Amino acid sequence: MPFRRWSETVTITAFIIHLKRATKRGEHIRQLIERLPVKAEIIDAVDALDLSDDDMGAVYKRSLHRPYYPFELRISEVACFLSHRKAWQTIVDRNLGAGLVIEDDVDLDDAAFAAQLKLALQGMKSTDYIRFPRWPRGEYGQEVAKEGANSVIEPDLPGLGMQMQLVGQDAALALLAATKQFDRPVDTTIQMRWLHPIRVLSARPITIREIDFNLGGTVVQGKNKTLSGRLSREILRPYYRVKLYLYNRFRR
Repeated sequence: MPFRRWSETVTITAFIIHLKRATKRGEHIRQLIERLPVKAEIIDAVDALDLSDDDMGAVYKRSLHRPYYPFELRISEVACFLSHRKAWQTIVDRNLGAGLVIEDDVDLDDAAFAAQLKLALQGMKSTDYIRFPRWPRGEYGQEVAKEGANSVIEPDLPGLGMQMQLVGQDAALALLAATKQFDRPVDTTIQMRWLHPIRVLSARPITIREIDFNLGGTVVQGKNKTLSGRLSREILRPYYRVKLYLYNRFRR
């Protein structure tokens, strides 16, 4: 594969997190495995329907860290977090240099992504966590690598979303240690850089997209059906983001 010419020192496998009952995504996943520039395989997602109250209580603890997350986690968000922990654990167990962790509703621009991944691997450290986001908004920071149209930045505050990440082995180890218990979704936990010694980077330009609406819809998010619930989230969400930014700025 082309990857082997990019770096001979890093062993990498792509792990596509897939929920078995999301059968409409099967053909897309098979095509994605063929198109990725690295070896890829499916990793079974943790199913929220299989989680008991005891399972939830073992890992989810409300108000565990400051700034406090203002919303109670949905069981699907806990399952999503556990699915990413499963991918990180696989990276460690297989002694991989890095793992490319992908959610199963991701599509990509093949050639552009391959060039971007090549740049990311060239300067990657084992403690790095490199995001391939679906949008650039909200991320600003110093450029740490550049080649042609591609670049890698270190954002002041990493963006949200877990669509695709390149996770070094030591980064996976650190994240596993920091998230044995958690109190918020996995993406905003990654934003709390004072909790873990990893370097969170972000690739540019945008070369992936989320196509969940073409594949039967998301299996994680749920809508708050009450007006008071929606208003509460609209008020508390920006307040939390400001506090998170300040914690990132002054506690690193």
